[in-house]
Amino acid sequence: MKLRPAIGRWVARADRLNDWRRTRLHHARPRHPLEIVPYLGFGTPQRLQLGGRVLRLVEHRAPQADDLAWRNLVAIYRRMASDEVARARVRASLGGLTVETRADDEGHFQLAIDTGTPLEPGWHAVALELLAPLAPGAAPATACARVLVPPPAARFGVISDLDDTVLWSDVRNRLRMLALLLRSNAYTRKPFEGVSALYRALHRGAAGGEGNPVFYVSSSPWNLYTPLTDFLRLQGLPEGPLMLKDFGDHMLFEPLDHARHKLRCIEQIFGTYPGLRFVLIGDSGEHDPEIYAEVVRAHPQRVLAVYIRSVDPNPARHAAVAQLAEGVRRARVPMLLVPDSLAVARHAADAGWIAPQAVESVRADQREEETAPRVSADAGAEDGRQPPPAQAAT
Repeated sequence: MKLRPAIGRWVARADRLNDWRRTRLHHARPRHPLEIVPYLGFGTPQRLQLGGRVLRLVEHRAPQADDLAWRNLVAIYRRMASDEVARARVRASLGGLTVETRADDEGHFQLAIDTGTPLEPGWHAVALELLAPLAPGAAPATACARVLVPPPAARFGVISDLDDTVLWSDVRNRLRMLALLLRSNAYTRKPFEGVSALYRALHRGAAGGEGNPVFYVSSSPWNLYTPLTDFLRLQGLPEGPLMLKDFGDHMLFEPLDHARHKLRCIEQIFGTYPGLRFVLIGDSGEHDPEIYAEVVRAHPQRVLAVYIRSVDPNPARHAAVAQLAEGVRRARVPMLLVPDSLAVARHAADAGWIAPQAVESVRADQREEETAPRVSADAGAEDGRQPPPAQAAT
């Protein structure tokens, strides 16, 4: 008998039993105030897609730039130890339209609203209300979800990974990744040099004001949704939907779940915008090149380019990515293994996807980030990131 799958099944059964116990307790007699945590949604003028999570209310202290490591550790622990409300009933309202849904066993809910009258482009507010369970004496839990309808001027969309693509996480070294996560917050984590200016340029497009939508698809857990959205806002990155993963036993015992999650999310985005092509951005640390190559094979006409940030200095990994890139190029889609954001900006400007002057903005942003103070991941490191390797295959 293979031990790892067996352990995974045992953990999954224990998790389901615990969810069932908590569901009975929450629905029979909620002991604490509850909250709805809405996620940024997306859609079209005719149909909106959104979601969120129902949790036991926990007050979270806002992070500060000078927070000590122990404060960050406590904050992360409180988020990872969230107490979800399984099978909660939620109602969404937009104008005179209402839709009701029920959360899953982890408190997550997803719903769609058919708008009838087409909506204008931009962000739309959808009111959320918790219908059940209700804590005795507590005010009804409400929230506001914001949903993006891209403008007709959008020429393409961007689908980007987060860890080791936008911000340094070192997912290949789990201990270092954990240390960096526990010692930092949205203020002290920094993006890779030039990322903010690059993504703003892609969002604006070559003509400026195109409003090209940006989607962040990551295997980070939903528990980190608020810190990640805070990070994007503080770093001036374009606002866009985050599509994360549930934190549970499958993250430890299903190694292929990372790829399945990303492919499922990309298919959902592609299906929502059938007339839009996309730029895919990831890194060489885990499986982004393989995932994006599979996307190109399935949808060769939907992908403009694939950019892979080089974070793994192993020559064997460079060779593997180069082989994938050769296969992708047969579909007439460039896949570039790049050392930094400036290399992406140059290629995108040459292709006519961003304004030529945006290249200098990325260069300036890169210089500024290189001199900015950074959080240490361990006592022996000077900063919380590693510079990308100088060598890169294209």
